[in-house]
Amino acid sequence: MAKHKGRGWHTKLLAAALGVTAMAAATSLWTAQAGTVAAGPRAPISAPGAKPQDRTVAKVAADIAHASDRGAKGVNITIDDGPDPVWTPQVLQLLKDNGVKATFCMVGTQAEAYPNLVKAVVAGGHRLCNHTVSHDTAMDTKSEAYQSQQILDAERMITKASGGVRPQYYRAPGGAFTPYSRHLAASRGMRPLGWNVDTKDFERPGVDTMVATVKSEISNGPTVLFHDAGGDRSQTLAALREVLPWLRQQGYSFGFPVR
Repeated sequence: MAKHKGRGWHTKLLAAALGVTAMAAATSLWTAQAGTVAAGPRAPISAPGAKPQDRTVAKVAADIAHASDRGAKGVNITIDDGPDPVWTPQVLQLLKDNGVKATFCMVGTQAEAYPNLVKAVVAGGHRLCNHTVSHDTAMDTKSEAYQSQQILDAERMITKASGGVRPQYYRAPGGAFTPYSRHLAASRGMRPLGWNVDTKDFERPGVDTMVATVKSEISNGPTVLFHDAGGDRSQTLAALREVLPWLRQQGYSFGFPVR
């Protein structure tokens, strides 16, 4: 799983989230649950103001998921960095037209800004994934308190924006997982989520290049990475229009990452 470098869009997101991030120093004891996470770092206590049901969330596996719940011929379409008021509605319509369900890895500040789009994703039968508060691709070099804040605040923001639907996965920005962040997310019922096919649509390499990447790399594994925010996503839409029918023609079915 390739690790993405920092991007200008995410630098802006990080700056926008500084007011939230500053809380990390004051919440070094803030965590997901009391007790110990099996085979991992100690899970800190519940966040202030957590609802009682938050403390009974079922833990999931802490290893990074790549497989599909549809088996060997399953494909997981994952959409990162949104929601975005321009591109997310178009992605949702395209998925609907093709009868495809996807997993949307949302940035907390974006979810908070566009709750109606989060609700539209849920209403479309798609799943939510926690992509942290501010998409800091260097968070694997930061303190555990900072990692906790990024994951737990985003969980809260996304859940609130959705109307109460919790994210089922956690995808570290740029793949910047740590053992601590994986086990913390898993203790909150969010399976760490990787990818097998990186279309690099964020770099706008051209529709033909993106389509060719999917066709040549889908044999590497089922989880395909696209984006619905961070700039002009017209190439992403065009690539999806080609890729989704092609995958179905090859005998693939669309599912969700295993939990």
